Amino acid sequence: MLYQTLNNGVAIPVLGLGTYKLTGDEGLVAIKHAIQTGYRHIDTASYYDNETIIGTAVKDSGIPRSEFFLTSKVWETDQGYDATLRAFEHTLENLQTDYLDLYLIHWPHALSKATWRAMEYLYDQGKVKAIGVSNFSNHQLEVLMEDAVVMPMVNQLERHPYMIQAEAYAYNHNQGIVMEAWRPLLRGALEEEPILVTLSQKYGKSVSQIVLRWQIQTGFVVFPKSANERRQAENFDIFDFELSPSECDEISGLHKENSPASDIIIEK
Repeated sequence: MLYQTLNNGVAIPVLGLGTYKLTGDEGLVAIKHAIQTGYRHIDTASYYDNETIIGTAVKDSGIPRSEFFLTSKVWETDQGYDATLRAFEHTLENLQTDYLDLYLIHWPHALSKATWRAMEYLYDQGKVKAIGVSNFSNHQLEVLMEDAVVMPMVNQLERHPYMIQAEAYAYNHNQGIVMEAWRPLLRGALEEEPILVTLSQKYGKSVSQIVLRWQIQTGFVVFPKSANERRQAENFDIFDFELSPSECDEISGLHKENSPASDIIIEK
């Protein structure tokens, strides 16, 4: 496994398991299988309604908690100082743990500055090893950081070959913020893209494996979601080959759309 180092020295695995819509008994089976496959980085959120089964899967694995990197997120309706603290404790209860590796603001919100103060408190108390945001534009990050004592360590955005987030990456990287990619495979919409098919044939890898390898080689942490055992294993098997810089540039050249502008104003 490869790692990136956050701006506070914490190591984060560059590949994890996305868990959106992995719920109920089927979700539990899928997450347990992912752990058996080797996944130790698991990304969830209170909104996903699956923290409880993730906690059960981790506990039932018999693998020490310290070997896992668990991320969750505070939802919009729980933003604000006191509400965030309550939401965090509920997340810990669901995950059956006494700390998180990473806690994110799921979406920018008018109360995100108050939410961030609560997250700084949790960080100072040692209840979370790293804190960050999700779906924040460059401007929203600037506003959040105006009064921040602890700088964000992660920003999670939608990112795939049709939306490469070049401006966001440049800004976040300059601020020492590691970027994560959600919807990294565009839900299978890339399978017939000629450049990706050619690279798939060259390396003897699937199109999904090519895209995931591109994601990590271009600086992103990535966590594809799959409940399928074969696909989970395939997505995990991306560390035995390397794309050339020019091939990464070719994939990035598929870019065709920018992130929709966010009109959420964070209260000063």
